[in-house]
Amino acid sequence: MTSVNVAIIYYSSTGTVHALAQAAAEGAEKAGAEVRLRRVAETAPPEAIGANPAWARHLEDTADVTEAGHDDLAWADAVLLGTPSRFGNPASQLRAFIDTTGPLWFQGALADKVYSAFTASNTAHGGQESTLLALGNTFHHWGGIIVPPGYTDPVQFRSGNPYGTSHVAGDGPPGEVSLQAARHQARRVVDTAAALKAGRAA
Repeated sequence: MTSVNVAIIYYSSTGTVHALAQAAAEGAEKAGAEVRLRRVAETAPPEAIGANPAWARHLEDTADVTEAGHDDLAWADAVLLGTPSRFGNPASQLRAFIDTTGPLWFQGALADKVYSAFTASNTAHGGQESTLLALGNTFHHWGGIIVPPGYTDPVQFRSGNPYGTSHVAGDGPPGEVSLQAARHQARRVVDTAAALKAGRAA
């Protein structure tokens, strides 16, 4: 199988999206990919973080996770972006990272890669699909090849979201269905990226 580099770049405030990102990393690695798991920088003010003990604790617990940089995007053959849904849109922390990528975009360095996304919201119907579709707008501008999970595995009929893995955080931490869905999505991304890479090399 053709070797594939996968960057999983995410933002998580209290740990839900972090858990999905870890599951995606497991799925990508099991599919044979070289994986970089990266978190974007926290931009919220300390008083906002301090007002939520779970937020402050998660920030401390993940201090050893490397922050995402432009080199991670340039290195990757495929990229999965993860974010909580904020009023139906990606979190501002992830958007802030995306908004710095203009130089890479201008050079064409973001084009022709495989892209996919995953999310979580506090409530059911809390903006999950619109958040994933909003990230799709970015992928279109980058010239990316969008690979959704669709209904390509039995777990997708249980998770129910063809746009990307999603989880209702108000129900508690991600369970096995959400984690399996994240692993499947990452495997599908790796398989597609490998096929594209092999085809270009042929």
